[in-house]
Amino acid sequence: MILDKFVLTGKVALVTGARGLLGAAMAQALAEAGADLALVSRGDKLEAVAECIRRLGRRCITLQADLAGVASCETVVQQTLAYYGSLDILLNCAGITRRGSIFAISEKDWDDVVNLNLKAVFFLCQAAAKHMVPRRTGKIINIGSMLSFTGGVLIAPYTASKSGLAGLTKLLANELAPHGINVNGIAPGYMATEFTRALQEDPVRNAEISARIPQGRWGTGDDLKGAVVFLASSASDYVQGQMFAVDGGYLSR
Repeated sequence: MILDKFVLTGKVALVTGARGLLGAAMAQALAEAGADLALVSRGDKLEAVAECIRRLGRRCITLQADLAGVASCETVVQQTLAYYGSLDILLNCAGITRRGSIFAISEKDWDDVVNLNLKAVFFLCQAAAKHMVPRRTGKIINIGSMLSFTGGVLIAPYTASKSGLAGLTKLLANELAPHGINVNGIAPGYMATEFTRALQEDPVRNAEISARIPQGRWGTGDDLKGAVVFLASSASDYVQGQMFAVDGGYLSR
């Protein structure tokens, strides 16, 4: 039966950026589909997300890590393997941004964003793939953005990182597909989160963005649940290198 292909019972998923609204929603979706979780983030909200997952009857561990350091990327993968004994799904959701004109962005701004949004993703994928390749199975999902497709304004390092992530997703799919691993991405549209609060509160930009969304509203974490379960499950076994836009039609306008 087709719905059986979406079941993740017995699978282990490592989710970065899990305390944010979108990361938490996608982690919960994976748990609702049957997966056990390892959640990675910084800050004190991670345990609350883990408790929501445990109430679903799934196992869940929390890992505090600064993923801007390459060693931390390897460490969280090894910690997940040490606890569960396997890793089937990697969801790269951790990300930050810095807003400002091209004349205001500093070298530190650039490095902070690109190191977490792009460099860390590559080394997390590398660490996870070392385990997945010998088993000839695995799902890697990278969270992109509308800025994986468009230029945007006042957000140069973020645009560069998310554009790079789209290309990296294709490269990883090319190299890992022969080993039975699927690598794809999700590009959320404009989501109503703390991450986009500045845009939501800017009357000009909010009006411009809202006018371009055919569905007529900003997205929520729940809007990403179906896509992440699909890409994490065997229902997507013949899907490779794609960046799925979940955007209410924004890119179609």
